[in-house]
Amino acid sequence: MIRPILAHPDPRLRMVSRPVEHFDDKLRALVDDMFETMYDAQGIGLAAVQIGVHLRLAVMHVEDNPKRVLVNPEYEALGEPMPLDEGCLSVPGMRDRTKTRRDWVRVRAQDVDGTPYEFEARGLEAACVQHECDHIDGKLYIDHLTPVRRSRLLKRYQKERERG
Repeated sequence: MIRPILAHPDPRLRMVSRPVEHFDDKLRALVDDMFETMYDAQGIGLAAVQIGVHLRLAVMHVEDNPKRVLVNPEYEALGEPMPLDEGCLSVPGMRDRTKTRRDWVRVRAQDVDGTPYEFEARGLEAACVQHECDHIDGKLYIDHLTPVRRSRLLKRYQKERERG
């Protein structure tokens, strides 16, 4: 089922999510809904908080990498900062250059059944991991912009929203 995606400035996007403790059919159905919602919106990642579910959970499918379910994810930055033209399904239609994402990360998470696993991600997939983990912690990519760039983006965003 495709779910509505929360849009900035919805205050629910700023809430820190709680750990997933129950690995059951309800969680599997939520993950299925998240993938369907992400694909429908033409995204590469989606955190549960973006559909109003405050669990430490995200899904990703970046380029030719495998589909990923990240339950209770953590990452360790291994690489260097990379410039990235970043956007977000919760700030639709807006993109701007961030410079704080690392180009290589080691990820620790659980799968939908609760089994722990690790992987390393590079490039866009590494950036996506960091972006989705930010969502889980109540942050948005616009928080990584300079104050001037963030202000300009939010003015453009507001004008687009007013146009409908």
